[in-house]
Amino acid sequence: QEFDAEKIKGDIDFKHVAFGYYPDKPVLEDFHVDVYSGHKIALVGATGSGKTTIVNLLLRFYDINNELSGSIYVDDMDISSIEKRTYREHIGIVLQEPVLFKGTIASNIKFGKDVTDEEVEKVLTMIGGKKIIDKFPQGIHQRITRSGLNMSAGEKQLISLARVLIHDPSILIMDEATSHIDLETEEMVKNALKVVSKNRTVIVIAHRLSTIFDADKIIVLD
Repeated sequence: QEFDAEKIKGDIDFKHVAFGYYPDKPVLEDFHVDVYSGHKIALVGATGSGKTTIVNLLLRFYDINNELSGSIYVDDMDISSIEKRTYREHIGIVLQEPVLFKGTIASNIKFGKDVTDEEVEKVLTMIGGKKIIDKFPQGIHQRITRSGLNMSAGEKQLISLARVLIHDPSILIMDEATSHIDLETEEMVKNALKVVSKNRTVIVIAHRLSTIFDADKIIVLD
């Protein structure tokens, strides 16, 4: 079966996955979960319980050690059989600390994709980021210093969410995007997350319970 590089539905199956960073220290043992396309699942658990490991395996930052350790399927294809770069084009990531690059707001959102400035402004406005456009005299052509030091935490998060919308992945992974921002900004980012999550498969690593009440499945790792 050929992996369709154009579009994927976003069904994910973890089939009896076992994994450890060291041979004698398993992090996951017989982890078995189905995630349906368009659903949102939340991963909850103490530090070290395996939440990040699950995401690392899905992103193929690490590969499952051997055939006895289970497998991960996306749209009925074993992800280890798909070229990494092609596969990762279908996955968006939103981190606690958004990654911004030296350039402009627009170049950070486009991130190599050929889209117009109008589309960038439309996407920012759609997620509630019009105030970012209005705040700076140059609008979306405002220069960003390395790591976005001249942006607030909320503004950085909105820019990273706009980047996801522009690239339109089928699967979205979020490492609790609201844990480092104040409550007023949190409301704004939460509304943006709702827009960005629509019609996608979403996996969220949750630190605050308030962000996962609308999940289809909550997985508690011990």
